[in-house]
Amino acid sequence: MENALFQTDIKEIPLLKRGKVRDIYDLGDRLLIVVTDRISAFDVVLPTPIPDKGKILTLMTLFWLDFLKDIVENHLITAHIEEYPKILKPYKEILYQRSMIVKKAKVIPVECIVRGYITGSAMKEYQKTGKVCGIKLPEGLKEADKLPEPIFTPSTKAEEGHDINITLDELINIVRKEVAETLRDLSLKLYIKASNYAESKGIIIADTKFEFGFYEGKIILIDEVLTPDSSRFWPKDEYEPGKPQKSFDKQFIRDWLSSLSWEENAPPTIPPDIVEKTRAKYFEALYRLTGKTL
Repeated sequence: MENALFQTDIKEIPLLKRGKVRDIYDLGDRLLIVVTDRISAFDVVLPTPIPDKGKILTLMTLFWLDFLKDIVENHLITAHIEEYPKILKPYKEILYQRSMIVKKAKVIPVECIVRGYITGSAMKEYQKTGKVCGIKLPEGLKEADKLPEPIFTPSTKAEEGHDINITLDELINIVRKEVAETLRDLSLKLYIKASNYAESKGIIIADTKFEFGFYEGKIILIDEVLTPDSSRFWPKDEYEPGKPQKSFDKQFIRDWLSSLSWEENAPPTIPPDIVEKTRAKYFEALYRLTGKTL
């Protein structure tokens, strides 16, 4: 795909990890995160990149890290190319607007998910049990209903395969009671501040996930924050509970994939019209929430 970055290859520094979307390089006491244009769905990386997606995710994360820094410290050191080590100078064009240098935190191995509305896997669990991650919810909730208050629904962070929703008690078994309660409280505070702001811009944040790590003895916010990859963004003026919502996020690709028959080891190529529609949705989220364009 023209003008899309599927993978990076920076030979001068060690590649620490190639994730579904991010290529992470080891700078010794720091990390270089490069956000590619890869897109994944149902835990599978699709063969077709979405042009500019990595730049959009990076700009949105930078916006939210600044907006939410009064609640919790984060891992950002710099995203200014001119402040990068000289060894990265040959890659300036590749790294521009899609990379950041961050603190090397010890990752806490859980996804900290907050839901303000019921949809997706939470809806399926609720329909079976009346609960989500052990939290009892009111009877009679419909698809996309707003919850009485946001709920913290953590999951395991699987290197391969699917994450598994867990209860707060199960989280405590993984990370200790004090840490689990801190993760819950921080996640809810971050979601409430962000969702109030987003609604003022015409977007409902139905749910999102945060990740945290330990750095110098403190819990800090890491990874991407409130992007169309990690959140469900719904247009407020078209919100209608009781049915699936229009969205400015990865749900569009999930829905397209769900309409096809395909094998996990042979995901389909994304046709140009679906690529462009996905790209447009990500751009719309960026512009509505931050006022920024590339």
